[in-house]
Amino acid sequence: MRLLYVEDDPEAQAFICRGLEHRGFAVHCCTDAESGLREALTRGYDLILLDVMLPGADGFSLLRRLRSSGVRTPVLFLSARGEPSDRIRGLELGADDYLSKPFAFGELVARIRSVARRSRLEPEDGRFCLADLVVDVRRRRTERSGRAIELSAKPFAILEALIRSRGYVLTRSMILERVWGPDFDALSNVIDVHIRALRKKVDDDFEPKLIHTVKGAGFVLEDRSAPSPTVPA
Repeated sequence: MRLLYVEDDPEAQAFICRGLEHRGFAVHCCTDAESGLREALTRGYDLILLDVMLPGADGFSLLRRLRSSGVRTPVLFLSARGEPSDRIRGLELGADDYLSKPFAFGELVARIRSVARRSRLEPEDGRFCLADLVVDVRRRRTERSGRAIELSAKPFAILEALIRSRGYVLTRSMILERVWGPDFDALSNVIDVHIRALRKKVDDDFEPKLIHTVKGAGFVLEDRSAPSPTVPA
């Protein structure tokens, strides 16, 4: 699941990001409302974690601008402002949940998953699509341009992780943890071997290419032939 986290406190941001990434979430962080708005408008996220007290515009204003711009991504407020009036205001503006600081990390994860379930982040039919690629995570089937592609268990699991986080870079460690588990040897080259095999089946005979290497970072599944959306003034 791809999360956008808007938080100006570097210690809180680092702690939350590390914890969520360890739980298998892909997290992108912003430190102010303007960069958070720009990111939410130009990239697709499954859920937004939003602090209230931000430099410049506050989280309430950011949420108002997101909703007026047509962004319906679920929003979970994380804020030290825990008065009933603050919680009511956030929910009335269109937030999906409001968690007051301090909170137990396990509760945050549970709230994220609860909002995700309510928002039906997974397509009802279990089919994720990007360009002409279709990955059916329920039936464990893959096709491109209508042509069935046979994948064994590990390559399919890697492709599933990539398409669930499409547009967001997954590091080798993140892929290893999601597919092999946290105790697998992070120095192994198994990811590169499987990515090469996956490209051979999913990309080599098709256009546009969808599996991209981000040097020094990891891998991303995205359609780079599609025009980038513009940010409204």
